[in-house]
Amino acid sequence: MGAYVCGEETSLIESLEGKPGKPRLKPPFPAAVGVFGCPSTVANVETVAVAPTIMRRGANWFNSLGRERNSGTKLFCISGHVNNPTTVEEEMSIPLRDLIEKHAGGVTGGWDNLKAVIPGGSSTPILPKHICDEQLMDFDSLKDSQSGLGTAAVIVMDKSTDVVRAISRLSKFYHHESCGQCTPCREGSKWTEQIMHRFESGTARAREIDMMQELTKQVEGHTICALGEAFAWPIQGLIRHFRPELEQRIAENARKSGGETLAGGWQHDAGKHGMLISPGQ
Repeated sequence: MGAYVCGEETSLIESLEGKPGKPRLKPPFPAAVGVFGCPSTVANVETVAVAPTIMRRGANWFNSLGRERNSGTKLFCISGHVNNPTTVEEEMSIPLRDLIEKHAGGVTGGWDNLKAVIPGGSSTPILPKHICDEQLMDFDSLKDSQSGLGTAAVIVMDKSTDVVRAISRLSKFYHHESCGQCTPCREGSKWTEQIMHRFESGTARAREIDMMQELTKQVEGHTICALGEAFAWPIQGLIRHFRPELEQRIAENARKSGGETLAGGWQHDAGKHGMLISPGQ
């Protein structure tokens, strides 16, 4: 039951039934055919926890918090380079900067030391500081910034962060957690992990940046559950906002090695020296 993919409701049901945690095709939906074939409702603990308060105080009270279309409260889990990592229930649409400074003691080294934030858990696209300055923490505002609220797990990164390595580690995690049921996810997560490893080491080619962008676009909407989007979106955010860091790393490796890396990560002079060994092998 502990696999990441079991966060998807039908994967959780499969796991509870003693089967491998793989998502089901829908329909039928759990409300019709759920646990052991019975109608079932699957809800997050956060939803169950807030329901009594809404029933006691009324829907109008709950909707008075936040702003239109983004009302209520949310549990924000703030981690990373902050002085006091915490989980806090806050009003929707709170400014990101206020959220971090009010509840997490601010960014280590001050707000000006901020480099980027992943606003909604590791599957949401990363946002650079200049967007974070005015960012509201709700669904519509983050959608406008080409990211998402997701689980509201805020990951703060200061200027000491190697953002390419950070996203590379996420790619490795998602490849490991793919259940392997859908070809785009099973193969796509493997390819993105390999290419991100080359980006991290600088042994990629500049044109692979656009290839990676196209690969992640092809995965979207072609898997049973959202794990395909989960490994695609962080990479898209990296390319959108930190492309110069990728290009600089590739250029530095080419300068040090005396030439541009060949396709697949081969060194430019590997054939000349009889060293046709794949990187990492």
